[in-house]
Amino acid sequence: MSTNQELKSDALMELMKQHLASDAGKQLTKKINLVYQINIAPKKIGFNEVVYTVDLKKGEVTKGPYEGGKPDATFSFKDDDFVKVALGKMNPQIAFMRGAMKIKGSLSAAQKFTPDIFPKPSKM
Repeated sequence: MSTNQELKSDALMELMKQHLASDAGKQLTKKINLVYQINIAPKKIGFNEVVYTVDLKKGEVTKGPYEGGKPDATFSFKDDDFVKVALGKMNPQIAFMRGAMKIKGSLSAAQKFTPDIFPKPSKM
């Protein structure tokens, strides 16, 4: 079994990268100025995770762990749950309480990781 399976989250991260490059994204970067690491597991949190760094100091999304020290907050999700939270189909607080989202690091930093970081889904 390859660990390079396609995650639904990969497409979202790609969209987020484009969103952060836009003017709206640049405003967010200035406002938030924090670094997040997001660990996304295909099926079960903690296993075969794909790691992304969302650097809202530089306005970048990169694959791989953060290399500039410690991220302000780290989130762990299953792929499906990340997609639900990112698309606004699951409230982040509820995801956290249900254990669908795990957080390490600063909770106040984590609370600034809001849905407006994600591009609005285009109407199909």
